Amino acid sequence: MKVTFPHMGNMHVALKTVFKGLKIESVPPPPITKRTLELGVKYSPEFACMPMKINVGNFIEALELGADTIVMGGGWGPCRFGLYAQVEKDILKDLGFDFNMVILEAPDSKISELFKQLKSLGQNVSLLQALKTLKLAWNKLDAIEIVEKNLEYFLPRVIEKARADKLYQEAIESIDRADGKNQCYKAAFEAAKAMQELPTENQEPLKIGLVGEIYTILEPAANFEIIKLLGYMGVEVERSIYLTDWISAHLFGGYIKKTDHKSIIASAQPYLNYWVGGHGQETIGSTVGFARQKCDGVIQIAPLTCMPEIVAQAILPTVSVKEDIPCMTLWFDELSGTAGIQTRLEAFTDMIYRRKYRASNLKEA
Repeated sequence: MKVTFPHMGNMHVALKTVFKGLKIESVPPPPITKRTLELGVKYSPEFACMPMKINVGNFIEALELGADTIVMGGGWGPCRFGLYAQVEKDILKDLGFDFNMVILEAPDSKISELFKQLKSLGQNVSLLQALKTLKLAWNKLDAIEIVEKNLEYFLPRVIEKARADKLYQEAIESIDRADGKNQCYKAAFEAAKAMQELPTENQEPLKIGLVGEIYTILEPAANFEIIKLLGYMGVEVERSIYLTDWISAHLFGGYIKKTDHKSIIASAQPYLNYWVGGHGQETIGSTVGFARQKCDGVIQIAPLTCMPEIVAQAILPTVSVKEDIPCMTLWFDELSGTAGIQTRLEAFTDMIYRRKYRASNLKEA
């Protein structure tokens, strides 16, 4: 068995660890490139969202490398993610690929069910071995998140931005190679310390909250590396969700990592008081939270045709006025381009700078 899976941010680091611990050979898809998206666009339904198209491209490239089993998540609700696995299976079978599709349904906090699903893939792996594997995979994701948050904080502040970016990449590679918890955190903290020692700019950067659909937030190839684009423009970004947040809430019932998910939903209630699928309600709640934390603005990002985020977008203008925070929405598909995205980001940040400058002048007066 040679297992592959879709890319989503740095999730591949943890998944490689899980499959190695289960004594299964993994074939990670190559990094997402223009070819990946072109393959997905060519063979996917036209109005499928960008994450699905990237997934199809991932799977085609991994099958070309010799993978014979695809592990994909399932789901339910208004978000079309729950349909991806079956549609992708049909597309790939029609293209003539010979493979098995394993669909892992979200266990909704039932940890025993997650262990059962993972153990069914393993080759004579004990429950204890499966537990150790999951723990190391979690440690890697947690260490990666430390590095990501440090990059998000220091990139807009340091003078040598390329150096900070390189420290980040080197840390991710070290964590990927790590065989134990201590190695993971050592790599993370060394990278954080090295970033802290870089010379910084004098000006305090703007701070923008990033909300929206989870895949588009977590996968740089799906959002044209928006966090780095803003960082190089001198803007600090705080994401509304990290991979460990979602995993802890949906797979482990919030026992491993405490999140503020309940308060986010509570903040959304005056504007959107019911679940609309995906992270639509969280987008509203997080925007309210960022406004009350005195962020300078909020950017909503999502794939074109994403239904939950379309609902959220319709409500954001009201939130923007009542919570007094500038909001902008960016939709991504295969026709999006870096130049267009950067132009809109520059215009939005210029507007925020002017707004902040005007407010400070009024305060002084």
